[in-house]
Amino acid sequence: MLNEPLDYQPKQKKDKRNLIYTLFVVLLLGTWAYIIYDKSVTTHSKEQLQTQINAIDSSKAELKLEFNATSARLDSLTGKHIQLIDKLADKNKTIQHLKNTIAGLLQKQNMTATQLLEARKMIDELNGKVNDLYNELALLQNKNQELTLANAQLNNDKVQLQDTLNKTVAYNQYVTDEASTLHASNFSIEALKVHNNGKEKMITVAKKTDVLRISFDLDANRIAPSGEKELFVCIVSPDGKIIASGNTMNTRLDGTIPYTTKVAVQYEQGKTAPVNINWRNNGNYEPGDYTIIVYQNGYKIGQGSILLRKSGIFG
Repeated sequence: MLNEPLDYQPKQKKDKRNLIYTLFVVLLLGTWAYIIYDKSVTTHSKEQLQTQINAIDSSKAELKLEFNATSARLDSLTGKHIQLIDKLADKNKTIQHLKNTIAGLLQKQNMTATQLLEARKMIDELNGKVNDLYNELALLQNKNQELTLANAQLNNDKVQLQDTLNKTVAYNQYVTDEASTLHASNFSIEALKVHNNGKEKMITVAKKTDVLRISFDLDANRIAPSGEKELFVCIVSPDGKIIASGNTMNTRLDGTIPYTTKVAVQYEQGKTAPVNINWRNNGNYEPGDYTIIVYQNGYKIGQGSILLRKSGIFG
């Protein structure tokens, strides 16, 4: 039988609770570490998301400012060129549709980056179309200005041509009027004594004169139209005054003057027309020279004269 040490004691089983506690503490620490890490990651993600949201909002605000500026420019163009914009109605309609689409997109509260990019592309397209519209309006405006200047020049030329035409017509009328004025020649003035039986006797004594017979020819005129011609006769007495009938006439050179009598004669174009006028004085004939002046168309066309003598010793 072997000898055993005196201090020998039997082995006791190890206590496992310490190990369990240790594992629990490790797990607890790991859990807290995970929670802290997860919270940190979540916070970082939120910060990144908020940064993205802020960036989107900032870009959206910039896009709104740019869109508003483009819209104001478009409104200014269409307002200033209302008449011209009608000629570009189809293009303007397309621009207005694009403008309304962008406005609707920018009104959304929460825009995504994709929508923001889409809005940017549409605003760039809108700017391009507005620039094209501006250039076309400028071109149309230049053409309108050229047309306005051309029309002004045409109107000026028209006025000048009309003025020239009016002057030419007036001159032609003047020439025709002047050329159609008749001319009187071959004047013959006789003093006549008319007896009770109607017989006439040519005399030269003023006191015995009853009638002055005025004869002359209206010369042939190829311009004066055929028809009735009105002749005004002025008989100037020896004292230099016209023996007036109370009526006046307008002359081209002497203004308004009285006349003695007027007659209407038939004239045939291009032919000579003899005229005979018997004029009886309401008073006595004074001795001296009597001048007979004939007017037609406001012009003096001829004249003649006769001398009536005083009575002799034997009447």
